[in-house]
Amino acid sequence: MSKFDPYHHLSVTLNPDGTLSRYVNYPTTDANPEPSAGIPIVSKDITINDETKIWVRVFRPTKLPSNDNTVARLPIILYFHHGGWILLSAADSAIHTNCSQLASDIPAIVVSVNYRLAPESRLPAQYQDANDALLWVKKQILDPKGEQWLRDYGDPSRCYLYGCGCGGNIVFFLGMKAEDLQLEPLRVAGVVMNQPMFGGVQRIKSELRYATDQLLPLPVLDLLWDLVLPKQTDRDHRYCNPLVKGPHLDKISRLKRCLVIGFGGDIMIDRQQELATLLVKRGVQVEARFDMMGFHNIDMVDAQRAAAVLNIVKEFIL
Repeated sequence: MSKFDPYHHLSVTLNPDGTLSRYVNYPTTDANPEPSAGIPIVSKDITINDETKIWVRVFRPTKLPSNDNTVARLPIILYFHHGGWILLSAADSAIHTNCSQLASDIPAIVVSVNYRLAPESRLPAQYQDANDALLWVKKQILDPKGEQWLRDYGDPSRCYLYGCGCGGNIVFFLGMKAEDLQLEPLRVAGVVMNQPMFGGVQRIKSELRYATDQLLPLPVLDLLWDLVLPKQTDRDHRYCNPLVKGPHLDKISRLKRCLVIGFGGDIMIDRQQELATLLVKRGVQVEARFDMMGFHNIDMVDAQRAAAVLNIVKEFIL
Protein backbone atom coordinates (compact mmCIF):
# COMPACT_ATOMS: atom_id res chain seq x y z
CA MET A 1 0.00 0.00 0.00
CA SER A 2 1.52 3.34 -1.08
CA LYS A 3 1.99 6.11 1.46
CA PHE A 4 -0.55 8.92 1.28
CA ASP A 5 0.95 12.02 -0.36
CA PRO A 6 -0.83 15.29 0.55
CA TYR A 7 0.97 17.14 -2.27
CA HIS A 8 -0.44 14.67 -4.78
CA HIS A 9 -3.90 15.04 -3.22
CA LEU A 10 -3.73 18.80 -3.80
CA SER A 11 -2.10 18.44 -7.24
CA VAL A 12 0.83 20.66 -6.23
CA THR A 13 4.60 20.32 -5.94
CA LEU A 14 6.89 22.24 -3.61
CA ASN A 15 9.89 23.57 -5.52
CA PRO A 16 13.45 23.95 -4.12
CA ASP A 17 13.09 27.75 -4.07
CA GLY A 18 10.02 27.51 -1.79
CA THR A 19 7.45 28.24 -4.49
CA LEU A 20 4.57 25.95 -5.36
CA SER A 21 3.73 24.46 -8.74
CA ARG A 22 -0.06 24.19 -9.07
CA TYR A 23 -1.24 21.72 -11.70
CA VAL A 24 -5.01 22.23 -11.68
CA ASN A 25 -6.34 25.13 -13.71
CA TYR A 26 -9.58 26.03 -11.97
CA PRO A 27 -12.23 27.71 -14.15
CA THR A 28 -12.15 31.49 -13.96
CA THR A 29 -14.62 34.21 -14.89
CA ASP A 30 -13.76 37.65 -16.22
CA ALA A 31 -15.19 40.76 -14.64
CA ASN A 32 -18.15 42.28 -16.48
CA PRO A 33 -18.00 46.08 -15.99
CA GLU A 34 -20.85 46.76 -18.42
CA PRO A 35 -24.46 45.58 -17.89
CA SER A 36 -25.41 42.45 -19.83
CA ALA A 37 -28.84 40.98 -20.46
CA GLY A 38 -29.78 38.42 -17.83
CA ILE A 39 -26.85 39.19 -15.51
CA PRO A 40 -28.01 40.98 -12.33
CA ILE A 41 -24.60 42.41 -11.41
CA VAL A 42 -21.68 44.29 -12.89
CA SER A 43 -18.09 43.86 -11.70
CA LYS A 44 -14.66 45.36 -12.23
CA ASP A 45 -11.06 44.54 -11.23
CA ILE A 46 -8.92 47.20 -9.55
CA THR A 47 -5.30 46.97 -8.37
CA ILE A 48 -5.05 48.44 -4.87
CA ASN A 49 -1.35 47.89 -4.14
CA ASP A 50 1.19 48.17 -6.95
CA GLU A 51 4.01 46.76 -4.81
CA THR A 52 2.27 43.56 -3.68
CA LYS A 53 0.09 43.30 -6.83
CA ILE A 54 -3.02 42.90 -4.69
CA TRP A 55 -6.26 43.56 -6.53
CA VAL A 56 -9.95 43.44 -5.78
CA ARG A 57 -13.03 42.58 -7.79
CA VAL A 58 -15.87 44.97 -6.98
CA PHE A 59 -19.48 43.90 -7.57
CA ARG A 60 -22.68 45.92 -7.55
CA PRO A 61 -26.25 45.04 -8.52
CA THR A 62 -27.47 46.48 -11.81
CA LYS A 63 -30.87 47.21 -10.24
CA LEU A 64 -30.23 49.60 -7.39
CA PRO A 65 -32.89 49.96 -4.65
CA SER A 66 -34.30 53.43 -4.08
CA ASN A 67 -36.02 55.40 -1.33
CA ASP A 68 -38.20 58.33 -2.39
CA ASN A 69 -36.62 58.35 -5.85
CA THR A 70 -33.13 58.41 -4.29
CA VAL A 71 -30.72 55.49 -4.65
CA ALA A 72 -30.51 53.72 -1.29
CA ARG A 73 -27.12 53.09 0.25
CA LEU A 74 -26.04 49.45 0.21
CA PRO A 75 -24.04 47.51 2.80
CA ILE A 76 -20.41 46.94 1.86
CA ILE A 77 -19.08 43.38 2.08
CA LEU A 78 -15.32 42.85 2.09
CA TYR A 79 -14.98 39.22 0.94
CA PHE A 80 -12.06 36.79 1.37
CA HIS A 81 -12.16 33.53 -0.56
CA HIS A 82 -11.38 29.96 0.49
CA GLY A 83 -8.58 27.80 -0.99
CA GLY A 84 -6.54 26.66 2.01
CA TRP A 85 -4.16 29.62 1.71
CA ILE A 86 -2.51 28.11 -1.41
CA LEU A 87 -5.16 27.96 -4.15
CA LEU A 88 -7.73 30.02 -6.06
CA SER A 89 -8.23 33.72 -6.66
CA ALA A 90 -10.96 36.32 -6.77
CA ALA A 91 -11.40 35.39 -10.45
CA ASP A 92 -12.25 31.75 -9.66
CA SER A 93 -15.67 31.02 -11.17
CA ALA A 94 -17.21 29.61 -7.98
CA ILE A 95 -15.99 32.63 -6.00
CA HIS A 96 -17.22 35.04 -8.68
CA THR A 97 -20.63 33.36 -8.60
CA ASN A 98 -20.81 33.49 -4.81
CA CYS A 99 -19.95 37.20 -4.73
CA SER A 100 -22.41 37.89 -7.56
CA GLN A 101 -25.19 36.27 -5.54
CA LEU A 102 -24.29 38.27 -2.45
CA ALA A 103 -24.31 41.51 -4.46
CA SER A 104 -27.62 40.84 -6.21
CA ASP A 105 -29.63 39.06 -3.50
CA ILE A 106 -28.77 41.02 -0.35
CA PRO A 107 -28.21 43.51 -2.23
CA ALA A 108 -24.74 44.86 -1.45
CA ILE A 109 -21.52 46.27 -2.81
CA VAL A 110 -19.07 43.36 -2.61
CA VAL A 111 -15.30 43.82 -2.66
CA SER A 112 -13.61 40.45 -3.24
CA VAL A 113 -9.93 40.56 -2.26
CA ASN A 114 -7.29 38.72 -4.26
CA TYR A 115 -4.79 38.34 -1.42
CA ARG A 116 -1.35 36.76 -1.75
CA LEU A 117 -1.06 32.97 -1.59
CA ALA A 118 1.25 30.70 0.40
CA PRO A 119 3.94 29.46 0.50
CA GLU A 120 5.26 32.24 -1.72
CA SER A 121 3.86 34.61 0.91
CA ARG A 122 3.39 33.35 4.46
CA LEU A 123 1.31 34.76 7.28
CA PRO A 124 0.98 37.56 8.26
CA ALA A 125 1.18 38.71 4.60
CA GLN A 126 -2.47 37.78 4.05
CA TYR A 127 -3.49 39.79 7.11
CA GLN A 128 -1.60 42.79 5.77
CA ASP A 129 -3.39 42.44 2.44
CA ALA A 130 -6.68 42.45 4.35
CA ASN A 131 -5.67 45.62 6.20
CA ASP A 132 -4.75 47.26 2.89
CA ALA A 133 -8.09 46.29 1.36
CA LEU A 134 -10.09 47.70 4.26
CA LEU A 135 -8.13 50.96 4.19
CA TRP A 136 -8.61 51.11 0.42
CA VAL A 137 -12.38 50.91 0.88
CA LYS A 138 -12.20 53.77 3.39
CA LYS A 139 -10.18 55.84 0.92
CA GLN A 140 -12.75 55.34 -1.85
CA ILE A 141 -15.55 56.52 0.45
CA LEU A 142 -13.67 59.72 1.35
CA ASP A 143 -12.11 60.56 -2.02
CA PRO A 144 -14.35 62.61 -4.38
CA LYS A 145 -12.51 60.84 -7.20
CA GLY A 146 -12.66 57.43 -5.53
CA GLU A 147 -14.22 54.25 -6.91
CA GLN A 148 -17.73 55.40 -7.89
CA TRP A 149 -19.64 52.30 -6.88
CA LEU A 150 -18.32 52.49 -3.32
CA ARG A 151 -18.48 56.28 -3.05
CA ASP A 152 -21.97 56.71 -4.52
CA TYR A 153 -23.76 53.53 -3.45
CA GLY A 154 -21.93 52.07 -0.43
CA ASP A 155 -23.09 52.68 3.14
CA PRO A 156 -19.92 53.32 5.20
CA SER A 157 -21.79 52.60 8.44
CA ARG A 158 -22.54 49.03 7.33
CA CYS A 159 -19.28 47.36 6.35
CA TYR A 160 -19.16 43.58 6.86
CA LEU A 161 -16.13 41.31 6.75
CA TYR A 162 -16.95 37.94 5.13
CA GLY A 163 -14.50 35.06 4.89
CA CYS A 164 -14.80 31.43 3.78
CA GLY A 165 -12.37 28.76 5.02
CA CYS A 166 -8.98 30.44 5.36
CA GLY A 167 -10.81 33.65 4.51
CA GLY A 168 -12.77 33.14 7.73
CA ASN A 169 -9.45 33.06 9.58
CA ILE A 170 -8.43 36.31 7.85
CA VAL A 171 -11.58 38.22 8.84
CA PHE A 172 -11.27 37.03 12.46
CA PHE A 173 -7.89 38.77 12.75
CA LEU A 174 -8.95 41.71 10.57
CA GLY A 175 -11.97 42.28 12.80
CA MET A 176 -9.70 42.57 15.85
CA LYS A 177 -7.31 44.90 14.00
CA ALA A 178 -9.99 47.21 12.56
CA GLU A 179 -10.16 49.42 15.64
CA ASP A 180 -6.50 50.35 15.19
CA LEU A 181 -6.87 51.36 11.53
CA GLN A 182 -8.73 54.67 12.08
CA LEU A 183 -11.44 53.78 9.59
CA GLU A 184 -13.87 56.66 10.15
CA PRO A 185 -16.32 57.21 8.50
CA LEU A 186 -16.15 53.51 7.58
CA ARG A 187 -17.47 51.27 10.34
CA VAL A 188 -17.21 47.49 10.60
CA ALA A 189 -20.70 46.36 11.59
CA GLY A 190 -20.14 42.60 11.69
CA VAL A 191 -17.95 39.63 10.82
CA VAL A 192 -19.09 36.52 8.91
CA MET A 193 -16.95 33.39 9.26
CA ASN A 194 -18.19 30.66 6.94
CA GLN A 195 -16.49 27.36 7.94
CA PRO A 196 -13.40 29.23 9.19
CA MET A 197 -10.03 27.52 9.11
CA PHE A 198 -8.31 27.03 12.48
CA GLY A 199 -6.18 24.27 13.97
CA GLY A 200 -3.83 23.27 16.77
CA VAL A 201 -1.15 20.77 17.72
CA GLN A 202 -3.41 18.70 19.98
CA ARG A 203 -5.81 16.59 17.92
CA ILE A 204 -9.49 17.08 18.68
CA LYS A 205 -12.41 14.75 18.03
CA SER A 206 -13.52 15.94 14.60
CA GLU A 207 -9.93 15.82 13.30
CA LEU A 208 -9.62 12.21 14.40
CA ARG A 209 -13.13 11.31 13.22
CA TYR A 210 -12.53 12.66 9.72
CA ALA A 211 -8.77 12.00 9.48
CA THR A 212 -9.29 10.08 6.23
CA ASP A 213 -11.91 12.43 4.78
CA GLN A 214 -11.89 12.28 0.98
CA LEU A 215 -11.97 16.05 0.48
CA LEU A 216 -9.78 17.34 3.31
CA PRO A 217 -7.94 14.52 5.12
CA LEU A 218 -5.83 15.36 8.16
CA PRO A 219 -2.40 15.13 6.43
CA VAL A 220 -3.61 17.67 3.85
CA LEU A 221 -4.87 20.02 6.55
CA ASP A 222 -1.51 19.75 8.32
CA LEU A 223 0.34 20.48 5.08
CA LEU A 224 -1.72 23.61 4.41
CA TRP A 225 -0.71 24.98 7.81
CA ASP A 226 2.93 24.00 7.21
CA LEU A 227 2.88 26.03 3.99
CA VAL A 228 1.36 29.22 5.42
CA LEU A 229 2.52 29.56 9.03
CA PRO A 230 5.73 31.51 9.71
CA LYS A 231 8.76 29.23 9.52
CA GLN A 232 9.92 27.60 12.78
CA THR A 233 6.40 27.79 14.23
CA ASP A 234 3.79 25.09 14.77
CA ARG A 235 0.01 24.84 14.74
CA ASP A 236 -0.22 26.35 18.22
CA HIS A 237 0.82 29.69 16.81
CA ARG A 238 -1.99 32.18 17.41
CA TYR A 239 -2.57 32.53 13.65
CA CYS A 240 -3.71 28.91 13.62
CA ASN A 241 -4.93 28.35 17.17
CA PRO A 242 -6.62 31.43 18.67
CA LEU A 243 -7.25 29.54 21.94
CA VAL A 244 -3.57 29.71 22.93
CA LYS A 245 -2.48 32.32 25.44
CA GLY A 246 -1.31 35.58 23.95
CA PRO A 247 -2.01 39.30 23.59
CA HIS A 248 -4.62 38.61 20.90
CA LEU A 249 -7.01 37.25 23.54
CA ASP A 250 -7.47 40.71 25.02
CA LYS A 251 -8.44 42.05 21.59
CA ILE A 252 -11.16 39.49 20.84
CA SER A 253 -13.71 41.61 22.73
CA ARG A 254 -13.16 44.30 20.07
CA LEU A 255 -14.94 42.16 17.48
CA LYS A 256 -18.33 43.37 16.34
CA ARG A 257 -21.20 40.91 16.17
CA CYS A 258 -20.11 37.65 14.56
CA LEU A 259 -21.81 34.98 12.49
CA VAL A 260 -20.10 31.58 12.54
CA ILE A 261 -21.31 28.94 10.06
CA GLY A 262 -20.25 25.30 10.09
CA PHE A 263 -21.20 21.79 8.96
CA GLY A 264 -21.01 18.61 11.02
CA GLY A 265 -18.97 16.65 8.47
CA ASP A 266 -16.20 19.26 8.36
CA ILE A 267 -12.90 18.07 9.84
CA MET A 268 -12.65 21.52 11.50
CA ILE A 269 -16.18 21.62 12.97
CA ASP A 270 -14.97 21.21 16.57
CA ARG A 271 -12.47 24.02 16.09
CA GLN A 272 -15.24 26.25 14.78
CA GLN A 273 -17.46 25.44 17.75
CA GLU A 274 -14.56 26.12 20.12
CA LEU A 275 -14.09 29.48 18.44
CA ALA A 276 -17.76 30.40 18.87
CA THR A 277 -17.51 29.50 22.57
CA LEU A 278 -14.36 31.60 22.94
CA LEU A 279 -16.08 34.59 21.33
CA VAL A 280 -19.03 34.34 23.71
CA LYS A 281 -16.72 34.09 26.73
CA ARG A 282 -14.98 37.26 25.56
CA GLY A 283 -18.25 39.15 25.41
CA VAL A 284 -18.77 39.11 21.63
CA GLN A 285 -22.32 38.94 20.28
CA VAL A 286 -22.35 35.66 18.37
CA GLU A 287 -24.81 33.95 16.07
CA ALA A 288 -23.66 30.34 15.58
CA ARG A 289 -25.33 28.38 12.77
CA PHE A 290 -24.08 24.80 12.77
CA ASP A 291 -25.77 22.23 10.52
CA MET A 292 -24.82 18.73 11.59
CA MET A 293 -25.32 17.48 8.03
CA GLY A 294 -22.89 18.41 5.30
CA PHE A 295 -19.15 18.60 4.69
CA HIS A 296 -16.53 21.32 4.25
CA ASN A 297 -17.38 23.62 1.33
CA ILE A 298 -20.71 21.86 0.67
CA ASP A 299 -22.19 25.27 -0.12
CA MET A 300 -19.77 25.56 -3.04
CA VAL A 301 -21.13 22.44 -4.75
CA ASP A 302 -24.72 22.10 -3.49
CA ALA A 303 -27.13 24.78 -4.72
CA GLN A 304 -29.62 24.13 -1.91
CA ARG A 305 -26.95 24.59 0.79
CA ALA A 306 -25.59 27.64 -1.03
CA ALA A 307 -29.05 29.20 -0.93
CA ALA A 308 -29.40 28.35 2.77
CA VAL A 309 -26.05 29.96 3.61
CA LEU A 310 -26.93 33.03 1.54
CA ASN A 311 -30.20 33.42 3.45
CA ILE A 312 -28.40 33.11 6.80
CA VAL A 313 -25.90 35.80 5.77
CA LYS A 314 -28.65 38.03 4.41
CA GLU A 315 -30.58 37.83 7.69
CA PHE A 316 -27.42 38.65 9.62
CA ILE A 317 -26.62 41.70 7.49
CA LEU A 318 -30.14 43.06 7.10
